[in-house]
Amino acid sequence: MRMENEVETAMRKGIDELSTMPVGQLRQKYLEVFLEESRSSHKQFLFRRIAWRIQAIAEGGLSERARRRALEIANDADLRIRAPKTKFGPDATLDPKLSVSRKVASALDARLPPPGTYLEREYKGRRVIVKILVNGFEFDGEIYRSLSAIAHEVTGTKWNGFLFFSLTSTEEQPNGKE
Repeated sequence: MRMENEVETAMRKGIDELSTMPVGQLRQKYLEVFLEESRSSHKQFLFRRIAWRIQAIAEGGLSERARRRALEIANDADLRIRAPKTKFGPDATLDPKLSVSRKVASALDARLPPPGTYLEREYKGRRVIVKILVNGFEFDGEIYRSLSAIAHEVTGTKWNGFLFFSLTSTEEQPNGKE
């Protein structure tokens, strides 16, 4: 019984020491307990993995029955036999006759009138006229990505562009008024 308490006390002391170590020392400790370098520099990850390993060593790790079961599961698992497909370049395994390559048209916001429409608003005596384009908005000869950017340009403060140009749907109007 006394031997168990000493082992547990030493284990707790070792784990407590981990909590004060910087990442460099944790990586060194990881090398000591796992006999391989860690690929991570995340302090919390290193702390948890090392603490787990210290406990496993102190308490004997997995039982032989648990080890055998883990091996059975690993042997039955479907293993990847190819490297993951990269994001770069075409996948040579795809049949080009069965693939379609084209851009999908993005749906315009339902609150916006169709492209080519002009929005007009007066703000502090200035007439603000914006043309709606397929991929943005034209104001004073420049293209903007959002109505909010135009509203910010005009007012100097942050505005919701739809509210600035009164483009709210009927559901968003107070009491359903238009």
